[in-house]
Amino acid sequence: MTDEELLRYARHLLLNELGVEGQERLLRSRALVVGAGGLGSPVALYLATAGVGRITLVDHDRVDLTNLQRQIAHTLARVGQPKVASAREAMRAINPDVDVTPCEQRADTAWLDAHVPTVDVVLDCSDNFDTRHRINAACVRHGKPLVSGAAVGFDGQITVYDTRLPHQPCYACVFPPDSTPDEVRCATMGVFAPLVGIIGSMQAAEAIKLLAQVGTSLAGRLQLLDGRSMRWDEIRLSAQAHCPVCGPGAQHHP
Repeated sequence: MTDEELLRYARHLLLNELGVEGQERLLRSRALVVGAGGLGSPVALYLATAGVGRITLVDHDRVDLTNLQRQIAHTLARVGQPKVASAREAMRAINPDVDVTPCEQRADTAWLDAHVPTVDVVLDCSDNFDTRHRINAACVRHGKPLVSGAAVGFDGQITVYDTRLPHQPCYACVFPPDSTPDEVRCATMGVFAPLVGIIGSMQAAEAIKLLAQVGTSLAGRLQLLDGRSMRWDEIRLSAQAHCPVCGPGAQHHP
């Protein structure tokens, strides 16, 4: 590390669990963030501040005035810009050394199959079940850990799906593709502004832990937050033998 990096990451270097070795892992690591909105904003900013070396952002949307209530990577001056370009500007304003690749498009299956194999961790900050299932299937196909978060209204959830580990489920084990619940979006239901910050920050923390190889991930544990009471509940998860994505004989679709 350079002298400037030693200063920038000094508070990480002081952590016995992380230290120089862990920080160097972060500097060499590669992350993919799907979605640059409410969850993706804190994720992108914290990955940049932590020194994750290469970060790919994918989102097809543009900054809208209604986003600014909660999407902290964006500003009034950047309304109308692609969210990935706006987030990249915010990230590089904090840490110009990170390599940020903005991709203004939808994360379809072909795009995911081209990019997921090139990264060390994937963070799902999307807002719809179809995209989540595509991301999950790509992570299973290519053996990559997936940090998954969701937030709507006052309710949030977060976990890590890591099928590299024995008996660990994928997203489809918990939310089967053939029984996807009705879509609930913040555009119609609303969302408590700090909620996406809480869940997104935890997603960033889980990704940084995975990349730096410190601590224990949330794999196998789904944490649920009721923002009205700030009550956390945890559900233990296990792989499903007949999962169409990660089960024996599965074709990893969609």
